[in-house]
Amino acid sequence: MSKPGITAALLSAALALAATDAWAGPCTSDIAQFEAAIRASQGNPYAGLTAPQSVGAQLEHQPTAGSVKQAEDQLKKKFAATMARAKRYDAQGNRLGCTRELTAAKRMYIL
Repeated sequence: MSKPGITAALLSAALALAATDAWAGPCTSDIAQFEAAIRASQGNPYAGLTAPQSVGAQLEHQPTAGSVKQAEDQLKKKFAATMARAKRYDAQGNRLGCTRELTAAKRMYIL
């Protein structure tokens, strides 16, 4: 490849990267980093979704298998909705909204 060909290829690559960055929202890299950390933690038995202790647990009531499953399902839905809002705000360019939602999601997940 000649020098002008190499220069054109490098310039094309640089423009493609710049275009990709232009499409990224204010939290895109933070969201991707958090999702990568979640994937990396899959084998860790101490990692996962967490929620505050319920009033029943504070009163020393024993949970049933059904109540535990219901609480886990609700937490998964809440986490998914929070991440979806973070991504939606990110796509809209709303830094405050996506940062707020991503922070809330991070509080729900122990890494």
